[in-house]
Amino acid sequence: MIFVTVGTHEQQFNRLVQCVDELRIKNVIKEEVIIQKGYSTYEPNACECCDFFPYKEMISLVEKARIVITHGGPSSFIMPLQIGKIPVVVPRRKEFDEHVNDHQLNFCREVAERQGNIIVVEEIDKLGDTLSNYDAVVAAMPAEMKSNNAKFCKELEKIVRGMF
Repeated sequence: MIFVTVGTHEQQFNRLVQCVDELRIKNVIKEEVIIQKGYSTYEPNACECCDFFPYKEMISLVEKARIVITHGGPSSFIMPLQIGKIPVVVPRRKEFDEHVNDHQLNFCREVAERQGNIIVVEEIDKLGDTLSNYDAVVAAMPAEMKSNNAKFCKELEKIVRGMF
């Protein structure tokens, strides 16, 4: 199963919802798809959808999903990471009236570059290829999440030692 979430932002994300639905119609996606479509106005024909799910149900859907596709909001892609899933992230874009600016695009680029633990799809026409090659892409990614905690602790220890 593939689970798609567009978050709770009050602008539509028809571009993602429609693309996933069309990939399912064209049989590029062969498995069941469940979409949390938020304020999107596009109504999927080949995917199960709901405007919003309760949080516990969202967690359950993420746990059950083979692939999680999400918008670029940190809460939406951090949850799959916490459960051990590598999310496919499609940032909302200002040019498509999906957000007020392109902060999701910029933030996702930074996370992908620094952490290497999300798959960012900037161009929606690349989503089908990304999903078709998902397992290979994930297998080529770092095995563990990078954390700044160890770096922070090491630097703090240097400061404390320097004080004495």
